[in-house]
Amino acid sequence: MARKLLRRFIPSAHAIKSNPALHFLGDLLHDPNLFHLNRHSVSVAFFVGIFVAFIPLPGQMPIAALLALLLHCNLPISVALVWISNPLTMPAIFFSTYQLGRWLLELPPVQVSLELSWHWLMHEFSLIWKPLLVGSLLSGLVFGVLGYVVMQLFWRWTVVKSWQRRKLRRRPPPSGDSQ
Repeated sequence: MARKLLRRFIPSAHAIKSNPALHFLGDLLHDPNLFHLNRHSVSVAFFVGIFVAFIPLPGQMPIAALLALLLHCNLPISVALVWISNPLTMPAIFFSTYQLGRWLLELPPVQVSLELSWHWLMHEFSLIWKPLLVGSLLSGLVFGVLGYVVMQLFWRWTVVKSWQRRKLRRRPPPSGDSQ
């Protein structure tokens, strides 16, 4: 059941391997674990994708893909889950992780005006990077482990339900011999 559900949403191994933009990876994409849908591969992919989604760096998708290659987990799921932090959710996620890091490091709040410029990056960002990084890494670890555990449990639950349905189908019908 979990495998069938996931197959609907992720691209096939052939579609990814035949993508001309990915030919520079060579034989790395031929690892079968990168596309298998089994409990371990999918659970580790959930950890990777969710963890990387909380890292405040540009290029989260290549980072997730690299980690998927290194950890031999499902590549499409790892990359897709990075989109948890998208332009709509990113401000709330990173503000929350900054607040968590600030609380953990016991730092006073800093008034920072957000502006996308080189000057802001060099001066203002230096005031918030430590709590942002600490909060992001801790949140990524916690939510990544939570995603791993939930996927393990969900997979196990679907397998048990499937076995129960199969057992019920194989059970002979009750005999109607009552006299």
